Amino acid sequence: MNTLDLLDGTPSVVGTGVALFSDALRAQGVDVTDVDWTPPPAGTSAALARVLADARRVEANKLAAERMLAAGAELVDVRLASEALDLQPGHFLHAGPPITWERASGPLRGALIGAVLFEGLASGPEEAERKLASGAFTWEPCHHRGAVGPMAGVVSPSMWVFELTDPSSGRTSWCSLNEGLGKVLRYGAYSEEVITRLRWMSEVLGPALQSGVRRARDRGAELDMLAIVAQMVQMGDEGHNRNRAGTLMFMRDLLPDILEAGVDPLRLAEVVRFIGGNDHFALNLVMPTCKLITSAAADIPGSTVVTVMARNGTDFGIQVSGTGQEWFTGPAQTPSGMFLGDYGPDDANPDIGDSAITETAGIGGFAMAAAPAIVRFIGGEVGDALTATRLMYQITTAENQRLGVPILDFRGTPTGIDVTKVLGSGVLPQINTGMAGRIAGVGQVGAGLVTPPMECFEAAVQALAIAAPTFG
Repeated sequence: MNTLDLLDGTPSVVGTGVALFSDALRAQGVDVTDVDWTPPPAGTSAALARVLADARRVEANKLAAERMLAAGAELVDVRLASEALDLQPGHFLHAGPPITWERASGPLRGALIGAVLFEGLASGPEEAERKLASGAFTWEPCHHRGAVGPMAGVVSPSMWVFELTDPSSGRTSWCSLNEGLGKVLRYGAYSEEVITRLRWMSEVLGPALQSGVRRARDRGAELDMLAIVAQMVQMGDEGHNRNRAGTLMFMRDLLPDILEAGVDPLRLAEVVRFIGGNDHFALNLVMPTCKLITSAAADIPGSTVVTVMARNGTDFGIQVSGTGQEWFTGPAQTPSGMFLGDYGPDDANPDIGDSAITETAGIGGFAMAAAPAIVRFIGGEVGDALTATRLMYQITTAENQRLGVPILDFRGTPTGIDVTKVLGSGVLPQINTGMAGRIAGVGQVGAGLVTPPMECFEAAVQALAIAAPTFG
């Protein structure tokens, strides 16, 4: 083709950057396709070019996507965290990347205080806080032990955890049991009401669920959580802040086994009433399901696929397949959305929790098109949910056909965030999330939308560039 051929037929025009050019062409009757594009952040072009030139990248990302799409998740047990995660007295897990007490946010401090009280390691909040600040106790990220925790994500030895396994790889992941909404430990509350609920969960809920899950396992009928997640997406859940259908399906599938296991009828009634009144209960099953999906893509040299996104209320951290367990962090952002009661933006803590593992696996904020009712919880309009999902295809490497979005003609959810596409497009992953009060003990103050800081992806690309092989 030469330049004269461009004058034959109707031109096809793609516009990037400033809209003035596109608008001028449209005024003349020309169809224009606009591409949302911005230059890479200043100072990252050389590193990005080096990573894009890495000969391993294309095949590495293909392998990462294949592993993610092949991963499964079965609920095989419910166990004490001391047993499942080898947690010793005085040692705790938390959400997000590593952090010290001095830098910990209010919700994380509150949850750690509550966990100390729950474990009987202090006589009151003041003593618990004093011991935590003095270094009497230790803590580390849930992700360091293959687990995930919503919001503050604090797990203590006496808590019970779901145990899920990927039958295709043998990997295992864990998550604590969901307490419900409002004043709960994961939002940093530690009142007597919170501790009393945790004790009931330890004495009644955990053992009842264990009886049912083990009964199902013994008869060869482990709960296929990935199948439930797929059905959730068909039924209007996106798996992060809307889990109503998933909670009801879980209870439907497990209840007969709990009955057959001989759980006391009065205790069973308490359990069913608690789960049935907590639409978010399935979140703590969806999260380890997603952890198994993303873990399948980990540790592939040359891969630029994100395997973890997590927040501790101070820092937002990501991990990338090609750089293993190294954290790349930036300041956690404060979500924008809807607030409960008289709370407002000044009451909200910056983003917190491991629940962004749902977006890392391709649901949550990436699947909002499947859950238009989510906007009633986080704000915005139905069209915003559709736009968010469509935008995420620009920064991912694959589509998960097992998780088809009905309104998009069952197109698979966008899966496998690619750090080079984030930097190259300027599009950041969309996360929908609850908001914790910034002051320890307050609890939940709202829900909304948030994105990671670009610094995380810039640092990851710099590290990938350093790790890229040198030729010549």
